[in-house]
Amino acid sequence: METKRQLQLGELIKRNFSLVLQQEGRYIYGDILVSVTKAIISPDLSQVKIYVSIYGTDEKEEVIQNIENHGFQLKQSLAHRIKDQIRRIPEIYYYIDDTLDEMYKVDSLLDNLK
Repeated sequence: METKRQLQLGELIKRNFSLVLQQEGRYIYGDILVSVTKAIISPDLSQVKIYVSIYGTDEKEEVIQNIENHGFQLKQSLAHRIKDQIRRIPEIYYYIDDTLDEMYKVDSLLDNLK
């Protein structure tokens, strides 16, 4: 169970990291739509798992790798945005959120049943 502080910081990081990806993402991975779906912060506030949805490409692992390669730059941009609300910027880990892909697969299976 996440504490109130974890939920608040997770939402803060999610919102601001989305803006960072909007501004700097085009230089990192091109004209692919990448959106942040959730950010889960650890109980000690030292790590955050950021889940991203990736649209417009089948090479999702490659996009995640590009984001990880530019992780320092993205973390600095995030830190610049939220430095007044948090003491230490947590270590960031990136994960692919494939919830929408699974939803489309189930939807197509249900359409085939009709």
